[in-house]
Amino acid sequence: MPHVLIVDDDPLNSAVVRDTAASFGFSSVIAPNLQQAQRQLALQTPELILVELQLADGNGLDLLTPAGEPNVTPVAVLTRQASLETAIDALRSGAVDYLTKPVPLRQLKNLLARLQQSVARKAALAPMREHAGPSAGAPVMLGVSPAMQKLYEHISRVAPTEATVLLLGESGTGKELVAQTIHLQSRRHKQPFLPVNCGAISPQLIESEIFGHEKGSFTGADRQHKGYFERASGGTLFLDEVVEMPIELQVKLLRVLETGSFMRIGSNQELETDVRIIAATNRDPDAAIAEGRLRLDLYHRLNVFPLKIAPLRERGSDVELLAQNFLDEFNLANGTAKQLSASARTALSNYHWPGNVRELRNFMQRAYILSDLVIDATMLAPATTQRMDSALTLAIPVGTSLADVDRTLIFATLDLCGGVKKRAADLLGISLKTLYNRLEEYGGQPGGHKKMVRTGQIVPPTLPGYDKSFLN
Repeated sequence: MPHVLIVDDDPLNSAVVRDTAASFGFSSVIAPNLQQAQRQLALQTPELILVELQLADGNGLDLLTPAGEPNVTPVAVLTRQASLETAIDALRSGAVDYLTKPVPLRQLKNLLARLQQSVARKAALAPMREHAGPSAGAPVMLGVSPAMQKLYEHISRVAPTEATVLLLGESGTGKELVAQTIHLQSRRHKQPFLPVNCGAISPQLIESEIFGHEKGSFTGADRQHKGYFERASGGTLFLDEVVEMPIELQVKLLRVLETGSFMRIGSNQELETDVRIIAATNRDPDAAIAEGRLRLDLYHRLNVFPLKIAPLRERGSDVELLAQNFLDEFNLANGTAKQLSASARTALSNYHWPGNVRELRNFMQRAYILSDLVIDATMLAPATTQRMDSALTLAIPVGTSLADVDRTLIFATLDLCGGVKKRAADLLGISLKTLYNRLEEYGGQPGGHKKMVRTGQIVPPTLPGYDKSFLN
C-alpha cells in the first residue's frame, strides 16, 4: 500500500491529513519531530512526506534532499507560519507543494490525487521493467486500462520467442514503441533494433535500402551499401507500414522470410540473414489484400502472432495518466511544476483523440507552453473543443469497388477537414506520407468536388450510384 509520512507536532492537523490520505488508499504514520521522522524513513520509504516547517528540533526543509541531488521522495510543506520568503525557499529547495494551515482540504486532495496517479504510472511501468532486464532504463509503454494489461501479457509471452509479430493499430497508437518493447524483452535485446518506415521511402530506393546494393549496380551507386537486413543481423527489423511496400518488393521480402537469404542489388551472391521480423500497419489487412496492395501469402507469413493495439479513445483513464506523464516530462526538462486543473482533466477525458497518443503528447506540449502554473481547459482549445461531428456518415451503394470507396472517403474527409491534410490523415488513421501517396495516385487534389459548406454536403464526382449526401 502506498505510504505517507506526516511530520507535524499538531495532533489535530496530523489527524486530518492522516484521514484524508486514508480516503485515497494511502497508509500513513505521524512523526512529531525530525528525529522520529528520520527513524520512520529508515523503516519505510514513503511515496510522500508532508512536513511542518517549524518543528521543535529544527526546520522541516532539512528533510529535503541536499542541493544538487534528485529528490527520491516528494516533500510537501504544510505550515502555520506561511510567508512569501518561506514559500520561495521551500519551492527552490525542491518541495512539490506549499500548504498553509488550517489544512486546505481541496489543495491537499489535489496533491494526493496527483500522487495517486504517479503511483498508478509506476505500477503500469512495473510489468514492462520486470522483463526488460538490462534494458530497464529504455522507454516503456504506459497504461493501466484492461486493453493495455492484455497487451502487456501478450508481449511478455511472445517476446522471448522467435515468432514473427504483426502489429495492428491506428496511426499514433505507439506501434514502434510496442515493437521496441518486444525487442528489449527478447533474447536479441543486445543486438540492433532497426525500424524502417516502408511508406516513407521512395519506391525507387526502398529495395536498395532494405537489401542493399553493389557499387555500380545503378546510376549513382558509387559505393557498396548494406541494407537493413544486413545491418540488423542478429537483432530485430521493424517494418512499419508494411502495406505501403511496393507489391513487387513484397515478393522478394517473402522469399527472404522463407529462405533466410537475399542478394544485394547488382550481386549474384546470396547472403544469409538472421533477423526477427516485426511488421506493422494502420490499415485493415483484409481490405489491403482485396485492393491488391498486400500479397495474401506475405500476410500469412507475417501474421504469425498478431497484436491489436487499442486506440486511445478505448483506453479510459489512460488518457489522464498519459497526459500527466507528458506534463511531468516537460516539467522535469524545464525545471517547472505546472499542474493540470480539474477542468483540463475532464476535457482530456471527453475528447476522442483521433491522432491517439501522438496527438495527446502534441496537445499537452502546446498547453504546457501556453500556460503559467495551471493548465486549464481553455489552454487545450481548440484541441478538445473543435471535434469533428461523429454523426456525419457517407452512404455508398453495395457493389462499389474498394478503390472508389477509398478514393471517395479520402476526398470527403479532406473536404470535411477544410483541406488540412494532417487532420485528415489522423481521422483516416493513416500517416501523412500515406495520404500524400494516395493523393498523388488519385491525381493530386480532390478537384471536381462540389462543396455545400452550409449543409455539410459533399458530392464526389466519379462514384457511380452515390446518393450525393451526408446524413446528419
